[in-house]
Amino acid sequence: MVIGILIIDFRLHGCRSLKEKRSRLRRIKDIFGKQTHVAVCESDHQDNLKISQWSFVAVATDKIIVEQTLTKIDSQLQEQIDAVVTQVTREFL
Repeated sequence: MVIGILIIDFRLHGCRSLKEKRSRLRRIKDIFGKQTHVAVCESDHQDNLKISQWSFVAVATDKIIVEQTLTKIDSQLQEQIDAVVTQVTREFL
């Protein structure tokens, strides 16, 4: 069993409330939370209007599948989320 962790930090420009922040980032959970082998959560900066950190955990029997899953998540986020990605970290267990 291979476990991959993808941690992505975002900067949100023009966000005026936590409600707006959560509204802008809700798509992350909507898109990736439905995948059977992926877990997703907002992992840091929950009360900060300007920044957010999300963690994605992918599990599979093959490291290549985990790498492909995390790469797909990363590229989709870059295109679909109304925020600027400031840092991306990957770990494998």
